[in-house]
Amino acid sequence: MAELEVRVEALAGQVARLTAEVERLKPFEARVAVLEKENAALRAENAALRERLSKSSRNSSKPPSSDGDKARAERRTKKPTGRAAGGQLGHPKHERSEWPAGKVAKRVELRPKQCASCATALTGNDPEPHRHQVFELPEVEPIVTEYVRHTLGCPQCGHATRAPLPAGVPSRIFGPSVAAVAAYFMGIHRLGKRRVADALHDLYGLPISVGAVVDAQNEVSEALKSSHIEAVEHAQAAPIKNADETSWREGKGKNAKAWLWTLVTSKVIVFMIHKSRAQDAALKLLLNGKTALKDLVFGYLGTDRHGAYNFWPLGLRQFCWSHLQRDFTAISERDGHAGVVGKKLLDETTRMFAWWHRVRDGTLSRATFKVYMRSLRRRVEALLMEGAGLDDLKTARTCAKLLKSSEAMWTFVRVEGLEPTNNSAERSVRHGVIYRKLSGGTKSADGSRFVERILTVHATLRLQGRPILPFLKNACIARRRGSTPPSLLPISLKLVQATPACIAA
Repeated sequence: MAELEVRVEALAGQVARLTAEVERLKPFEARVAVLEKENAALRAENAALRERLSKSSRNSSKPPSSDGDKARAERRTKKPTGRAAGGQLGHPKHERSEWPAGKVAKRVELRPKQCASCATALTGNDPEPHRHQVFELPEVEPIVTEYVRHTLGCPQCGHATRAPLPAGVPSRIFGPSVAAVAAYFMGIHRLGKRRVADALHDLYGLPISVGAVVDAQNEVSEALKSSHIEAVEHAQAAPIKNADETSWREGKGKNAKAWLWTLVTSKVIVFMIHKSRAQDAALKLLLNGKTALKDLVFGYLGTDRHGAYNFWPLGLRQFCWSHLQRDFTAISERDGHAGVVGKKLLDETTRMFAWWHRVRDGTLSRATFKVYMRSLRRRVEALLMEGAGLDDLKTARTCAKLLKSSEAMWTFVRVEGLEPTNNSAERSVRHGVIYRKLSGGTKSADGSRFVERILTVHATLRLQGRPILPFLKNACIARRRGSTPPSLLPISLKLVQATPACIAA
C-alpha cells in the first residue's frame, strides 16, 4: 500500500510538471499557427516563382527567342542517330534544272582531242554531250528615256505652252520598276530606307535619295491597296482559316503599342496592323469590323485560346493543340497530384499527334482515326475534370476553362482539311516579327498600311509560287494608268468568280 501511494505521488508530481509546461507553452500556440500560415504562403510563393523561372517556349506562350541559353542548348541537342551526316541513301535528289538551250547566251563546244587512256586521236560528235552551265549576272545600268519638252510662245496672244508628257509617262523621274524594287528591298528583305538608297545606287547606279525611296514606298502602298482589300475579303470568306497576332509598334511614346494580325488560308495570307489586341481588332480582321455576328460568321477558324476570338462559335473553332501541349507541360511540372494529371494529359497529346501524323502520311484512315479519338477524348475530358477539382488553383482554373470550351478542342477530328494546330498562322507571322525587331515597327499609320500590304503580297505570292517583283511593278503601272490592278487571287479562283452562277452550278 505504501508503494502504491509513492507511485501515485510520483505521477501526481509528473502531471503537475506537465501542466506547468503546457501553461508555459500556451502563449506560443498562436505564434505556431501564424508561422504555419506564413510557411504555407511562402511555399506557395516559392512554387509560383519556380514556375515563373522555368517558363519557356516549351511550357508557355513565350517565343523561342526569349528562352535562355540553357533552354536553347537543350532544344538544339539531339540524340545521335548513328547515321552519317548529309543526305541518306534513297533520299530524292534536289538538282538545279538546266537553263533552256534557247536562253543560253553563249555556247562553247568542247571535244577531246585524244583518248585519256591510250592517247589515240579522237573525232566525231557526242549525241548526248554533258552540259556544264556557268551563270553570271549582267552589269546593269539604268534605262533613261529623256522627254525634251519644248515651250513655244503663241504669235497671236503671246501665251507660252509647254508640250505635255505622253499618256502613261510618270511625272516623277523614277518609273514603276524603280518603285517596285525599292518596295521589294524594304518589305521583303527588311532594309531601311537609307540602305535601300545605297543598294539601288550600288546595284543599278541609280542616283536616288532617301526622300525618293519614301515616295516609292507611298506609291507602292497605294498601288497595292485594292489588291489587299480583295485578298482580305477572300480570306474572310474562306471555309477554313487560321488567325494569329504578335506585338508591333506604331509611332513613339506610350501609345506606340500595336499588334500585327494575320489570317491564313490555303491560297491567300493577309496581314493587318491594329492598335488593339482585343475583340474589336479580331472583328476587323475576320468580319471587316461588323458586329452583326450571326449572319456574318462563316467557316472554321483555327486559333490559340486568346479571348479576342471568343465571338466565333465553338463548333466552328479549333484550339491549337501545340498551345494545349504547352499548358499540359506546365501542369506536369507542378508538385503533387497536379503533376500526375499533367503527365497523363501529355501522354494523351503525344498519342493524338502520332495518330494525326499517320493520317497526314496516309498510313491511317480518317475513319479509323475518328474511332481512336472517341476514347482519347473521353480520357482527356476525364483528366480535365479531375484537374478542375484539385486544390492547385492554377491547374484547376486551366482545366475548368478547357472543359467549358472543350468542343473547340475536337473540331479537326470531324472536319477534313482543318489542322489541330495553329502552326500555319504562327509561321506566316514570323516574317513580321523579324521585320519589327530590325526596324522597331512603323513610324505612322501610313507606314503600317505599307507593311501590312507588302507582307500580304509577299506571303501570298510565295504560297502560290508566283514571282513578287513583276507583281509590284504591274501594280504601280496600273495605278499610274488608272487601269485594273493585278490580283492576289490564283487564276483559277478568278475564273470561278467571273463565271455566271447558272454556269458554275
